[in-house]
Amino acid sequence: MKFEDRLETHRVELTAYCYRMLACAAEAEDAVQETFVRAWKSADRFDEGRARLRTWLYRIATNVCLDMTRAVQRRALAMDIGPATPVGGALGAPLDSGAFVRPVPDRLVLPSEGDPAELAVQRETIRLAFIAALQALPPRQRVVLILREVLSWSAEETAALLDCSPAAVNSALQRARATMSGRRGPGGDSEIDPDLLDRYVKAFTSYDVDGLVALLHRDATMSMPPFAWWLSGRESIRTALLGAGGACAGDRLVRTAANGSTALAQYREGRAFGLVIVDVRDGSIAAMTTYLDPSLFPMFELPMTLEPPSRM
Repeated sequence: MKFEDRLETHRVELTAYCYRMLACAAEAEDAVQETFVRAWKSADRFDEGRARLRTWLYRIATNVCLDMTRAVQRRALAMDIGPATPVGGALGAPLDSGAFVRPVPDRLVLPSEGDPAELAVQRETIRLAFIAALQALPPRQRVVLILREVLSWSAEETAALLDCSPAAVNSALQRARATMSGRRGPGGDSEIDPDLLDRYVKAFTSYDVDGLVALLHRDATMSMPPFAWWLSGRESIRTALLGAGGACAGDRLVRTAANGSTALAQYREGRAFGLVIVDVRDGSIAAMTTYLDPSLFPMFELPMTLEPPSRM
């Protein structure tokens, strides 16, 4: 197998690693591309007798990501930026998109097949809440936690990659765990019930507020990047939806997959409008994160416009 083909076999897992580090799909793809460029330029110096290709690529990717984290602000979810918006509160001014964790298509970061238990871990560790919690860690602690807890590297392997001692790795892991335990939200369901999704789509597109609210978890949240505005709890969401005057009535939703969760591309008057990521917990909708950014659609291989529905 040619060297460049061998590199390609690692693209998905490296993109997932870089996404966890950087919280932005586009930056993760850039980081992987830079990793491959550096690997190609150094191919004649790579000694498979001393390190596996996969380990070597992770070392390069780690250095690329650490370099990139020095130049960007920490990304977060609206819930990390400030308190919940009071009922009736205005959206406010949009923030720069760099302030927020950005969504990633599942196809870029999840293998198409594999052990179901391992796939479940991979899916859980690209959820928006997990990615946002990772961003609260100093970059090297982030590396340690991802390698040790997500990818199951040993302390010795991680220490060799970071040029430090296993004791230093274990210390960093302990600190990272303490930070993460105070920031991660409750875990979500691994799969959304198809009937729940159908009812959600029907209520959303018909602007049936009571029907939609009935599907929500009591502690559900709703947010709309690039605004820091967010709501907490069924009643706050119900009040906001009733006050919106049926804004989403007639919108169309197309199913896709993002961050290990169900996602829905929202079209208004046939044009790309936003990407809705739906998280489920205990059989109810726990979070609705709507990215009001049509520029995301090409990455998700979604059309920018939809044909009008046929009339029978």
